Amino acid sequence: MSYGTTRHIITDVLGYHKVCSRWVPRMLTPENKQARLTTSRDNLSRYESDPAKFLRRYVTMDETLAPHFDPETKLQKGVEAYPTSTPTVKFRKIASAGKVMVWDSEGVLMIDYLERGKTVTSIYYAELLRKLRAAIKNRRCGKLHQGVLLHHDNAPAHTSAVAMTAIRECGFELLNHPPYSSDLAPSDFCVFRSCKNSLRGQTFESDKCVIHAIDGWN
Repeated sequence: MSYGTTRHIITDVLGYHKVCSRWVPRMLTPENKQARLTTSRDNLSRYESDPAKFLRRYVTMDETLAPHFDPETKLQKGVEAYPTSTPTVKFRKIASAGKVMVWDSEGVLMIDYLERGKTVTSIYYAELLRKLRAAIKNRRCGKLHQGVLLHHDNAPAHTSAVAMTAIRECGFELLNHPPYSSDLAPSDFCVFRSCKNSLRGQTFESDKCVIHAIDGWN
């Protein structure tokens, strides 16, 4: 049988189709799934009760890595070619510059860069929260009086007793995040994607060059 006939039988007659696996951060238990549903509904209900007020108060933060070289995606680098053409080979270097980005509905509030080899600990994160309060006071006049609605994921450094104490000291109200739901972090869908797309295809010699490029994007 020809390829076309075979494909017609498999897809049209038998009804088979290709299914790709979906990445999830963790195999959730029924209790985790229920907590995820309940928390998401509560947050959505809170937003729908007064969208303008919610967005004025909302502040979110997350961490990511900024590579010295990140090749363009197939979509970005796609070109027309003959069927017999040799595909381009791309190499990916290990990401080495880490950053914490804080933003709200008006844009980026603060970016903090981690030194090479360091990670975000509870003490480091607590100090970031205090820096964030100062940044909000300087860049978003009136936001502190309305009450900051802080959102972050459930990373250990974020949920530690030290971080919780710093949140209370800063006067922030914490917006709940479902357990084991890093895939729901807004930063991954908004600022991180835009920032990394602007850096793709460029080669940076050092962390300072990466930082300069990110500051220019911001």
